[in-house]
Amino acid sequence: MLSFAEELILLALDDKKGYFLPMSLMSFESALAGAILMELALENKIDTDLEHLILIDDSETGDPIYDEVLQMIKQYPDSKNALYWVKKIRNKFSNLREILTQRLVEKGILEEKKKKLLWIFPQKRYPVLNNAEEVSVKNRVRQIVLSDEIPEPRDIVIISLIKSCGLVDQIFSSQEIKKASERIYQISKMDIIGQSVSKAINELQAMINSAVSFGVIRA
Repeated sequence: MLSFAEELILLALDDKKGYFLPMSLMSFESALAGAILMELALENKIDTDLEHLILIDDSETGDPIYDEVLQMIKQYPDSKNALYWVKKIRNKFSNLREILTQRLVEKGILEEKKKKLLWIFPQKRYPVLNNAEEVSVKNRVRQIVLSDEIPEPRDIVIISLIKSCGLVDQIFSSQEIKKASERIYQISKMDIIGQSVSKAINELQAMINSAVSFGVIRA
């Protein structure tokens, strides 16, 4: 089974061209950071409420990223909230998307191809070799969202992440979007970390928009 973060990588890639869909890299890495926290929560390593994220079990998972995150959280006896840790993880692993994408290459799900843009700038793309995992995720999400079926914890998590990243229209047709959006909104409210991811992305986007408005950066 793939991790939430790996599933999110697959959903954010154009299968044929192998490029990531247009989105803010910092926003996407906020979602990946949240996906890591969600994985740890389901493994009963951490627990969270609206105000605090608490370490329950710091024993090693065997995953270097997860284990480093657990050690980061362990250093704070005065617990911070999930929003704090989404930002902290995103800043700690500045190339999180690349690390997770390489894992999918190693698993034989993606292929890495390199070329030079304008014969100078190196560029990578990741066409899909085996789309079974991605199809499974999409089918699972569609089944839950387009029915009255009670979602399992893993379903709630991935649906919250999809909403945070703005990937809903990659899974549902234009005719399905209205019904899907209402149901996704209700499901995403069930997950506290997912709400923190959304808040982190919204705050980041607001900062970017402000910087653009004042001419600090170009749109």
